[in-house]
Amino acid sequence: MKHLFLYFGALLICACNQKKEATLPPSRGTFGYDLDFLKKHHADLVLLSDETGQSQVVVLPAYQGRVMTSTANGLAGASFGWVNHELIASGKPAEHIHVFGGEERFWLGPEGGQYSIFFKKGVPFNFDNWFVPKELDTEPFKLVSSTKNEARFEQTIHLENYSGTVFDLSVQRNIRLLDQTALKNALGVEIPASVQSVGFESENILKNIGTAAWEKEKGLLSIWVLSMLNATPATTVAIPYRQGDETTLGKIVTDDYFGKVPSERLKAENGLILFNADGQKRSKIGISPARALPVAAAWDAQNGVLTIAQFSLPEGATDYVNSLWEMQKNPFGGDAVNSYNDGPNDTGKQLGAFYELESSSPAAALKPGESLTHMHRTIHLQGNAADLQAVAMKMLGVGLEVIKL
Repeated sequence: MKHLFLYFGALLICACNQKKEATLPPSRGTFGYDLDFLKKHHADLVLLSDETGQSQVVVLPAYQGRVMTSTANGLAGASFGWVNHELIASGKPAEHIHVFGGEERFWLGPEGGQYSIFFKKGVPFNFDNWFVPKELDTEPFKLVSSTKNEARFEQTIHLENYSGTVFDLSVQRNIRLLDQTALKNALGVEIPASVQSVGFESENILKNIGTAAWEKEKGLLSIWVLSMLNATPATTVAIPYRQGDETTLGKIVTDDYFGKVPSERLKAENGLILFNADGQKRSKIGISPARALPVAAAWDAQNGVLTIAQFSLPEGATDYVNSLWEMQKNPFGGDAVNSYNDGPNDTGKQLGAFYELESSSPAAALKPGESLTHMHRTIHLQGNAADLQAVAMKMLGVGLEVIKL
């Protein structure tokens, strides 16, 4: 009898411990943690998921149909998007921009210059005068419909640029979670069963709903998609570029947005740009449409995560808006692809340990009723480097051992 009591007592203790473990809150850095956090602050959150629950994506109408984060391994998996928990939890208004974070957000360009939509007419181009339009910052997009793997949003926007040109436009933004067949087709290679994967794409449609044509002489808009991703000390951005003579194609990379990027943090040779994305030094690079290819990537060697970005890059399009903070000699000589690495600013503060992969559409010279569409796709693959080699070779033409600085 004594042994029987001891046996049932042990079972009870074991059951209690299992229950305690099952109810432990998810740890920070996991998708479950970010999902719980965002649900508390956004009851209208949209969750896209595959049948297994392994691939999931969080989308927020309140933040312009922004993809906040994703996972390739369910609630316990890594949360790939950078989320500004402190700002969201505070609920405090910010003056220039609400840096909510998010794995993929919709913006419009240009940011600077005589056709900027971030500066009011006539003011100097400095941070005190820089403001993100509320339509791209705090105003929600309307959720039109959603299914288990897709969410559709729309919004009408009224803007005025630095030169006084008025734009009346509508935006449609459709987010789709990609299944394994779609991922295979996008990558052009089989994904090993040992690799965890998640992918989604956004279809962004900009339409002129005004009565006047949008003309270069008065300024044009462009679709600008930015992905904020968690940085680690071992993260390197890899962007292939079109090789050729500089007299024909221009320079390979713009590297002086926030002062020239140190040579140990940036390398461009043999058709591949490598950029340090450790979240430790504020810096940015850009690739012109003459040099750009419709793919960019990042390799997080610390966590075994290969991120692939694919996007629209219309052949022959050369007019891309210029976002430099100055009166520009060439306002349509901007970049098609960018990457940003966060780090301390002049005051020693920084937003967070994140980096960005960015793509832009050509400048939208649209007549009334015309529209422009820009696609952007994000794919995360997590596994052993050996299992990811085939994808790296297919997308970038090099093995993962090359993607390091």
